[in-house]
Amino acid sequence: MKQILDLNVLAKTPFIGLVELMRLAHANVDISPLGQMLIDKTAENLDDANALMDLATVLQLRGNRELALQIQMQAIEIQRTYRLSVKNPSLRVLALMSAGDLMANTPIEFLLKNSDIELTQFYVTEDLFTVAGALNEDLPKHDVLFVAIAESEENLPLLKQLEPILAKWNKPVLNKPEYIAKMSRDAACQLLANAAGILMPETVRYLAENIHPEQFDYPLIIRPVDSHAGHDLEKIESSTALNNYIERQSYNEFFVAKFVDYRNADGLFRKYRVMLISGQPFLAHLAISDHWMIHYLNAGMAEDAIKRAEEAQVMHDFNDTFAKKHATAFKTIYERTGLDYIGIDCSETPNGELLIFEIDSCMIVHAIDSVDLFPYKPAYMAKLFAAFQQLLVESTF
Repeated sequence: MKQILDLNVLAKTPFIGLVELMRLAHANVDISPLGQMLIDKTAENLDDANALMDLATVLQLRGNRELALQIQMQAIEIQRTYRLSVKNPSLRVLALMSAGDLMANTPIEFLLKNSDIELTQFYVTEDLFTVAGALNEDLPKHDVLFVAIAESEENLPLLKQLEPILAKWNKPVLNKPEYIAKMSRDAACQLLANAAGILMPETVRYLAENIHPEQFDYPLIIRPVDSHAGHDLEKIESSTALNNYIERQSYNEFFVAKFVDYRNADGLFRKYRVMLISGQPFLAHLAISDHWMIHYLNAGMAEDAIKRAEEAQVMHDFNDTFAKKHATAFKTIYERTGLDYIGIDCSETPNGELLIFEIDSCMIVHAIDSVDLFPYKPAYMAKLFAAFQQLLVESTF
């Protein structure tokens, strides 16, 4: 009954936003009744863009991506601005967003939750440049502009158009578009090539028709261009397996890289998500698994107290151990990427190098895990969020 009451309260909120909706989904709350309430709300007012945007998020969280993106575009056509207001804000942040799924933008809402910083999200589309010529005074008032648009094939034209405009912006700009554009898997490994203490295997982009199995050394990993979260990512052990993989895919382009066996002496794989904020590293999570393809949600962290105990200890010791050991590598990543805020999914090679799987500006970090299961997390996530908020404040000095 309480959950139903909570959903009723949320449905009456002018704009719910991503954090609360994902918190419910993460806690396995059935949000379909909330989706119906939002449908009813939009039926009463066809121009309620806030409700449409929330409905699009609900649909995405329930796995209905295609319909979600259609409804999201309806919302954007009505209005581009979505504000999460706070009383007496100490700072006003404007985040430039692109239309797309939950991977299309930096989930900045999580970083500002429960702060006194007001966030306004403004959706940029290519027609904005066609109609208006450029971004101009129509943008909401702000103290800092943050480019939340993630690197992707679809977003590259937007990032390119934003570059000359934001170069002359009259407010501080964080995560400049020209730097985000260099975060593709093939460009990022070139950016970090020959960096001391770093191993990021060369990633090469291939058209499907140009993949000839006999040209590769095995094992390798392959994934479609612009795929995330392990979708259609596979480790390939032979030319026959590669042929079979290509034949059952509908994609035209793929990223291919050499597989590096990064398991520890105990046979387990460990993947660290490290966020660099003004170059300072913060551990967002450590996932531990017996499988090489690790995501925090599939690593069994919630089911295994021993894994959680290790993560807690690593978080506690992070600054004096992992961060200290790889300080030069983190400094290099910060300097070469040019990004004020960036995520790194990484591990260590057997000989102690920082093994990088991906660097990206849109990795999710949050504080919505169960406090009962993860009592050690809130304090560390609060430090990460505080550092991001301090970055915003200091950019105005």
